[in-house]
Amino acid sequence: MDFERTFEPGAMEERWYAHWLKLGVFTARPDSPRPPFSMVIPPPNVTGRLHMGHALNNTLQDILARWRRMKGDDVLWLPGTDHAGIATQMVVDRQVAAEGLSREAMGRAAFVERVWKWREEYGRVIIGQLKRLGCSCDWTRERFTMDPGLSRAVREAFVGLYEAGLVYRDKFIVNWCPRCRTAISDLEVIPQETHGHLYTLRYPFAAGGGGIEVATTRPETMLGDTGVAVHPDDQRYQGVVGRTVILPLVGRELPIVADRFVEKDFGTGAVKITPAHDANDFEVARRTGLPPLVVMDEQGRMNDDVPEKYRGLDRFEARRVVIEDLKAGGYLVGVKEHLHNVGRCQRCNTVVEPYLSTQWFIRVKSLAEEAMRAVADGRVRFVPPHWVNSYNEWMGKIHDWCVSRQLWWGHQIPAWHCTRCAEIHVARSAPPVCRRCGGAALRQDPDVLDTWFSSGLWPFSTLGWPDATPELRRYYPTTVLVTGFDILFFWVCRMMMLGLHFMKEVPFRQVYITGLVRDAEGQKMSKTRGNVVDPLDLIERYGADALRFTLAAMATPGSDLPLSEERMVGYRAFANKIWNAARFVLLNLGDETKARTRPALPPRPSLRLEDRWIVSRLQRLAATVDERMSEFRFDETANALYQFLWHEYCDWYLEMAKPRLLPGSPPEETARARAVLQHVLDAVLRLLHPVMPFLTEDLWQRLPHDGETIALSPYPAHDPAWVDESAEREVETLMEVVVKVRNIRAELNIDPGRRLSLRYVARSPGTRATIAGNAAVIATLARLESVEESASPPASGPAARAVAPGVDLAVPLAGVIDIEAEKRRLLREIDKLSKESETHARKLQNADFMSKARPEVVDKSRRIHQELVERIGRLSHTVESLG
Repeated sequence: MDFERTFEPGAMEERWYAHWLKLGVFTARPDSPRPPFSMVIPPPNVTGRLHMGHALNNTLQDILARWRRMKGDDVLWLPGTDHAGIATQMVVDRQVAAEGLSREAMGRAAFVERVWKWREEYGRVIIGQLKRLGCSCDWTRERFTMDPGLSRAVREAFVGLYEAGLVYRDKFIVNWCPRCRTAISDLEVIPQETHGHLYTLRYPFAAGGGGIEVATTRPETMLGDTGVAVHPDDQRYQGVVGRTVILPLVGRELPIVADRFVEKDFGTGAVKITPAHDANDFEVARRTGLPPLVVMDEQGRMNDDVPEKYRGLDRFEARRVVIEDLKAGGYLVGVKEHLHNVGRCQRCNTVVEPYLSTQWFIRVKSLAEEAMRAVADGRVRFVPPHWVNSYNEWMGKIHDWCVSRQLWWGHQIPAWHCTRCAEIHVARSAPPVCRRCGGAALRQDPDVLDTWFSSGLWPFSTLGWPDATPELRRYYPTTVLVTGFDILFFWVCRMMMLGLHFMKEVPFRQVYITGLVRDAEGQKMSKTRGNVVDPLDLIERYGADALRFTLAAMATPGSDLPLSEERMVGYRAFANKIWNAARFVLLNLGDETKARTRPALPPRPSLRLEDRWIVSRLQRLAATVDERMSEFRFDETANALYQFLWHEYCDWYLEMAKPRLLPGSPPEETARARAVLQHVLDAVLRLLHPVMPFLTEDLWQRLPHDGETIALSPYPAHDPAWVDESAEREVETLMEVVVKVRNIRAELNIDPGRRLSLRYVARSPGTRATIAGNAAVIATLARLESVEESASPPASGPAARAVAPGVDLAVPLAGVIDIEAEKRRLLREIDKLSKESETHARKLQNADFMSKARPEVVDKSRRIHQELVERIGRLSHTVESLG
C-alpha cells in the first residue's frame, strides 16, 4: 500500500475539499425528510482577511455543521459577506487617492461603480480563506448584503418600519467622524483615556458687575454657546436666572437658565450650553428653549457662523487660538490637568465630534422590549448564560437608532424629496410624481443605511424574505448562532429586534458567544503590539486540522483563548500520531484492505480482555462526545478524543494487539485483532471528523468503508450493549502495574532494553486472576522477562517497590544497578528539585507577586510547584524502597 511515513496536509486538503464540493456534501435540501439544522455565518466584511477571531468562530460553526450532518440532519450553513459601508468606502477612497483622484471629483455614480469593481476583484478573498480552513458552508446559497435579493429585503424592511410609525427623520446630536464624514453609532465610538485640560472661563454679566464661571474641556465649542445653565435649587445662583451674560470673543448675549441636569456640586455649578455640539446640552436646550448653533462643518473646521478670525480653522487649531484670545482678554480664569475619556472613531481613530445633524432614526424601545421577553421566556438561550445580563443591560438602556450614514457605498435610503415642496416620500420604488404638489422633480435621499441594518435582517433576508420561500419556511428560525461577544450589541440585538418584528419569531434558538483569541501571554492581539497571528500562516506550517483542533481544545465557554504555538506543535504531532497508527493498522490488514465494506465485530464472547476493553472505552467516548457537543463544550470534546486516540488506542491497545499480528500467531487471534483494530479506528475517525476533517477523510478512504465520503457517514452512537465495566476495571489494573514498572525503570535510569523481573502480591482473588491471566501482556508492555506471584513482598535483597490498586509490586535490582550510587544520584536530584520547589513556593507566598502577576503566570508557577512536589515525593519513595 502506498502510504507515506509522515502526515503532510498540504495537497491533501485541497484534494478532499474539491471531493466534498463535487459530491455536493455541503448543499442543503429543503425537500429532505431529514430534520433541519440551520446556521447563518456572521458575514465577514468584503474588505477582510481571515484573522484568528474568524478562524475560531468558523471552526466551531463547522464542527457543529459536520457533526449534525453526520447525525442525519439536513444542514444549512449559509455563507456570505457584508458590504461593510465605511470600511469598504475607506479602502477605495485610499485607492483612488493614490491615483491622484477623489470620490468628490469622480461623482457618486462613478465612485460606486468603482467600489463594485473592487468588490468583484478583491471582495471574496476571505471566502477562499474560509475554504482553506475547511468550512462546509452551502456555497450554492452564498449571499452578499447588497445583492439584488437582499437589497429588496432592505427596502421592504425600511418602508415597513416607516409604515408602522417606527421610522422618523429629525435633527439630533450624533457621533460625527470628521474624517469619515458620517454619523457613527455609539458602539463605533471607542473611549480612550486621555490626558487633557479643564479650562475655567469667565462670562461677564451683560449688565456689568461681575460674571459667571464655567468649565470646559473643549473651549473651541464656546463659539457655539447659546446659554448658561445652573441648577434651580442652587442658592448661589438664585438671583441670576433670567439674566444674560456676554459670550467672550463673540459678543453674543446668552440667557442664564435653570435645569436639573446641572450638578450643583461639580465645578462651579454653572455650565455652558452648546446645543449643537453636546448631547446633554441639546436636551437642556430643548427643555429651556435655547436655539442650537452649528459652528463646525462636516470636516471639523469652524464654519461661517463664528467670527471671521476662526473661520476655516481645524477644531484643534481653533482651540489653540481661542485659548490664546481668552487669555489675552482676561476671560481665562484657570487651566488644570484633566484625565478624561475621549471618543475615537473605531475605523480611523479620529476624535469623534458630537454634532447636530439631520438623520433618520428607528424607534426601538418596543422592539427591544419584545427582544428581552424572548430571552426571558426561554425562546432564545445564551451560552454561556452570563451574557444574558449584558444583553438585558444594553437593551434596557437602548435609545433610538440612528440608521443613516453620510456615505456613498451602501443601501441608499428609499426616500425621495420633492425639490418643489420638500415633501418626503418613503417608498419601495421611486414615485413618478410628488403626492403633494404633483411635481416630477424628486431627489432620492443621499444617505445610506447603517451597515448593521442590512446585517440585522441576515437570518431571514438570506432565505428569500419578503417572499415565503421553501427555504424560509424550513430553516427559519435558525438553530444556533455562533458569534463573538464584540458584536453582541452591534448585530445580535439588532437581529433579535428585526427578526421578531418581521417574522414574529426569534431568529435563532441558541446563541453561543465565543471568547477572544489572545496571544500566549494572554495579551490582546494588535498590530501595535506586533503579536497578531495570521491563521493562514498557521495552516501553511501545521495544517488546517492542527489549527482547528487547537482552537476547539481551547474553546472553554466564557473564557478567552491564549493561543500558543506550542499547543499547535503538539496537535500537529497528534495528527501525525493518528496517521502512524492508521498506517500500522492498514499495513497489518493485508488483503482485508481490499474489502468494500466495514467488517462486523466478532462475537463478544470470542474477544480477549483488551478487545472488550477498547470497544467499551469507544462506547464511553461516543457518549461523551455527543453529550459535550450538545452543550457546546468543544474543549471537552477535543480533549476526550485526544485522550482516547493518543493514550488508550495508540499507547495501550495497539501495543497490546501487536503480538497477535506477528507471524506464527493463531490465525483466529490475528483475525480478531485486525477486526477490532479496524472497527475502532473507523469509528474514532468518524467521531473526530468534525474537528479534523481532512486527515480523517484521507484515512477513512483507505479503510474498507461504506459510502463516498466520511462527511456523510453515520456518526457513531453510544451502544450500551458493548460497555464492559469488568473489562475496564481489569485493564485499568494492568495499566497501573505497567506504569509503576515503567516509572521504576525511568527513575532508576535502567536501560529500556534491559529485561526485568516483577514480583507481586495480590490483595484479592480478582486482582490475582487479572494479573495471572494477563501476565504475558504485562511482560510485553513493561519489558519483563518474568511476572511471578509471591506469597509476600521480598523481605531481603535490593528491590524497587511500588503499590498499585489491589497489588504490591517489587522489581529485584541485584545485578541490575549499583544501589548505593543510584541512591546518591537520586538524593542529589531531590535536593535540586527541592530548591526549585522552594523558589516557586516563595513566589506563591509573595503578596506582591500574587497581586501584580498576570493570572496565567500565577497559574503556571502554581502548576510547576505542584509537579515538583509530586516528583520529589516519587523519588523519595524510590530511595526508601532501595533500603
